[in-house]
Amino acid sequence: MSHPAQDPEPSLGKLVGEIGEDLSTLLRQEVELAKAEIREEAGKAGRAAGLLGGAGFAGYMAALLATLAVMFGLGAWMSLGWAALIVAAVWGVVAAVLFAKGRERIREVDPVPQQTVETLKEDVRWARAQKR
Repeated sequence: MSHPAQDPEPSLGKLVGEIGEDLSTLLRQEVELAKAEIREEAGKAGRAAGLLGGAGFAGYMAALLATLAVMFGLGAWMSLGWAALIVAAVWGVVAAVLFAKGRERIREVDPVPQQTVETLKEDVRWARAQKR
């Protein structure tokens, strides 16, 4: 029984075709990785936004009720207008602190998929090495 002789070296066309298939597969995988990274970062941003929203609502309710209580308490010693102004200034400071915390968390979110960028750079180096 004779076996057909196999070509020990694949043809240039076959090699180019294989490189094209490999690059196509690699690019599809990179796109999927980028999507996963973007979903993860969007989740972080969503959680941070939820914290900001919750802090805003809680701050509003607390400020409203505390303002009324303190305002009427201070109203026993001064006019109600001045009492309301003092309480409003205090809650303005609280709001500024909550805003600063929320902004700090938003800045921690990285919109660039770093892992994908790195692997794409590696892919380019690999593709260039294949041409040589």
